[in-house]
Parts: sequence; C-alpha cells; structure tokens
Amino acid sequence: MIQRNLTQQLENWKRRNNRKPLIVRGARQVGKTTLVKQFGQGFSRYIYLNLELPQDRELFERFDDIKLLLQALFLRERVSSEQTELLLFIDEIQESPKAIQSLRYFKEYFPKLYVIAAGSLLEHALSNVQSFPVGRVEYLNLHPVNFEEFLAAANPQAYRLLDEVPIPAFAHTVLLQYFHQYAIVGGLPEVLAAFVESQEFTALVPLYESLIQSFKDDVGKYARNATKAKVLRHIITTAPFEADSRIKFQHFGNSNYPSREVGEAMRSLELAGLLKLIYPTTALELPALPDLKKSPRLQLLDTGMMNYQAGIQKDLLGLHDLSDAFRGKIIQHLVTQQVISTQYLPSYQPMFWVREKSDAQAEVDLVYAYRSWLMPVEVKAGKQGKLRSLHQFMERVPHHFAVRYHANAFSVEKATTPSGKVFYLMNLPYFLSTRLELYLDWFVLEYPLSQ
Repeated sequence: MIQRNLTQQLENWKRRNNRKPLIVRGARQVGKTTLVKQFGQGFSRYIYLNLELPQDRELFERFDDIKLLLQALFLRERVSSEQTELLLFIDEIQESPKAIQSLRYFKEYFPKLYVIAAGSLLEHALSNVQSFPVGRVEYLNLHPVNFEEFLAAANPQAYRLLDEVPIPAFAHTVLLQYFHQYAIVGGLPEVLAAFVESQEFTALVPLYESLIQSFKDDVGKYARNATKAKVLRHIITTAPFEADSRIKFQHFGNSNYPSREVGEAMRSLELAGLLKLIYPTTALELPALPDLKKSPRLQLLDTGMMNYQAGIQKDLLGLHDLSDAFRGKIIQHLVTQQVISTQYLPSYQPMFWVREKSDAQAEVDLVYAYRSWLMPVEVKAGKQGKLRSLHQFMERVPHHFAVRYHANAFSVEKATTPSGKVFYLMNLPYFLSTRLELYLDWFVLEYPLSQ
C-alpha cells in the first residue's frame, strides 16, 4: 500500500471546525478514490456513493431539497442523522450536475457532516452546472505518486533518511538507485504498485497500454465534435515526443492542425489533468505573472508514461546521470513533476524564467516562490560556471540564493557572476526534488543575506 502525503492535508481538514465540503481534484488514475477510501477508515461511519451507478446518482436527480435527499440516504444506509464522525464520499461526481450544485448546501444545513467529492474530468462537467457552489467548497489537488511516497513503500528505512538535512553522504548511492527506478516507472499508482510487487519492467506494459487507451477513450466525453476528438487523440499520442520543450501550437506533432484547434485541444487536456502548459515569466521579484504571449513548455501528467510512449525506458537502464538521456529533457520534466507534486492547491502555477533579447536568450528551468523571493532552480549537470542563464538571473535579483539539481552529492558552493556579484549555489541530488522547501529553509539559515 502506497501512503499518500495528501492524507495529512485531509487530516488537517477533518480537524477544522469551519471546514467546507472538500473536492479532491486530479486526473484519472492518480488514486483519488483509493486515497479517500483509506481516509474514510478513520471515521466511525463512512458512506460511499459512486455516481456512475444509477442507484446512487438517482438520489440527487430525485430530490431538490438537500434535507430530503439526506433523509433518504440515511434511511437507505441505516444511519442516524445524529451520527458523529460521519463521512460522505461522493465519487465520480461529474456524472451529476445536480450533485455538484448540492455541495453548496451541506455547510449551511449539515455542518457536522464530513463531505468529500471527487471525480475525473470534473472541470469539463462544470460547464453543465447552472449554479456552482463558489466559496462554499474547498479544494485539494492529488498528483501522481511522487518519489518520496514511492520510497516510503519500497524502502521505509531509506525514506527516513530524507528527513536529515543535509542528507548523509552514505545514503546518496542507494537513494539515487531508487530514484532511477522511479524515473523509469513513473508515478501512476496502479503501475507503481505493480512494480513494487514484481520488480519487473516488462510486467508493466499492459498497464501502460490500458491507461493510454483509457485517456483516449475519455476524449469522447468532452470533445465537441469529431474533428476536436481527432486533435485531442493526436496530442495524446505525440505529446511525449514534445514534452519539456517550448512548443508552438501550429502544426503540433508534425500535423496540419492550425494553432487555434491545437490550442483549444491543449486547454481541454489541461482541464482533464493530462498535461500542463508552463509559461515563462520575465519577473525577478514577487508577484510574478506568467507571460501568456510567449511559448509555453509542455509538462505531461507523468514522466514514466511519457518514457513508455516515447519508447525510451530501456535507454534509461544503467545510466549514472539521467541528464544524459533525451537531451536532458527527462530529468527536467521529472524534477518539475516532483516540485508540482508538493503543491496541493489548484492555484499553483509553475513557471520558468526567460530574458529574451534580439541578440541573446536566457532561460532558467524553474522559478520558485519562497518567502519574498523568486528562487532560481536549474536542472543541469556540469560546472556552475557554465550556467550562464542562472548568472544573468542572479545579477538582477535582490538575494544570493540559487539551486541546482544534479546527480552528484549535496553541496553548497560560492559563485561569482560576470559582473562580480557573489552568490551561493546549493547543489541538490535529484532525489531531493520533493524537499525543496525544507532545503531552502536550511539554506537561508546557513547562508544569511548579511553574510
């Protein structure tokens, strides 16, 4: 069983007196149902509704009055309305617009009832909701399993070493080996659980194929017409070859599709959670806004599935440094996926930094909002002197902290930009991608601005 970090966020929600109904968002097959069912075991009573089942969906279609609906539900489930610690889990809620609308009334009429809803393609279903409960619900995002969740299941003793800051030197080789396994397999729970059990990469092929086909089959649920369905399926098929690159919508994936059709399809897939368009920012301080006029970078749901679709899993076996694979795109994509996995609120927008001029271009892989600063995060091998874009960024910001992910051991080095500004570069092994916030806390304490 793979324990998810989001469980702690659910526990925090449970303890709050002013909680609202909670919607757990996330793409298909990231483990929403399993997560909430496991969480439900901690309640004295738990009711599970799956709105793909007619008998469960009918409750919301038949009753407009939330009080009558719950009376009918409690009677059917033989539950007293006075039951304490009662969790109602409404799964696949996208199947009933009326069920989504009903969420607005639980806080007002049944504040003691714990209510969680989840569903795939939920954002697409909202277009059919006449009165969405704005301000009366809360959200949490569930992402694919990240490396630390995988490690906790694969080797609990090694997982506990992640809590030591800095990481002990003797742990580096073992943790990097586990990270390489994870990089090949990815973080979709069904695939990852099968790998933890079998340790066989070949046993995962049917699972990948089934998941890819299910994503393509879902297209019919939100494509407005046959043409858009073709564009959507084309993107699902070809996106792994374009991932982690800055893309152009027009003729995407060697197609004849125009920019408008591809852009609309990309945004539909983003709503479905299958990809994310990461836009650059030119900002050097907070608040930082993405520049939607510039070309975005394409981030797919899961690096392991991307590796499988691109046919490069075998090329990753035995590599010492993942930055040697696929021109460095695999590791940059994976580190970005890990950073995203630590963000539970839907408002989070990952960004990278660009400084574009007619005669030169600089690009930093990620910028991360920490305290009042934008922290640059590079994912590159090699000496820090070759990080020209990072130097350009550091010359312009009011702090002296920079981060680089690589395959080597943890270290901090002093660096100097061409203009003479001194800054500190914290080199983190790839397997610490989920611990960025924790290491930044350590970094700014050990190397204060006054130093």
